[in-house]
Amino acid sequence: MSTLFAFLHHLCAFTLVSAVAIEFVLIRQELTLSSARRLQVTDMVLGIAAGALLFVGLVRVFFLEKGPDYYWHSHAFLTKFSLFVVIALVSIIPTLEFLSWRKAIGAGQVPVIDAKKRKLVTAVIHGELLGIVIILLCAAIMARGGWV
Repeated sequence: MSTLFAFLHHLCAFTLVSAVAIEFVLIRQELTLSSARRLQVTDMVLGIAAGALLFVGLVRVFFLEKGPDYYWHSHAFLTKFSLFVVIALVSIIPTLEFLSWRKAIGAGQVPVIDAKKRKLVTAVIHGELLGIVIILLCAAIMARGGWV
């Protein structure tokens, strides 16, 4: 069971990273009807992957692996988990923007995003990528039993 959940955890994590990378590429290009649709779908995949990652990760913490006492006393885990929550909350900014495009896309029109909003969404996606790198560092530290 532990191996299955480890696999699912990694699958969700790689899916999440892939979705953020796709958003990173798409938001930097000229916005078209096609790329706007792709951003919406990619963001939905990102949200599903994040939710599944959280669920699977918490199952691993509470029912598998080393148990909750180990994880809740690990600074590396607490940093990793806190950063995940912060990234999830900040990622609401691009999600709300992409959702606001539904009407325009439904009408077959390219959504309009002003330069200030585009810069904010792009900065959030860059921040998500940076946060993911730090989360990976924390995971490596945890795997080596460090920063307890």
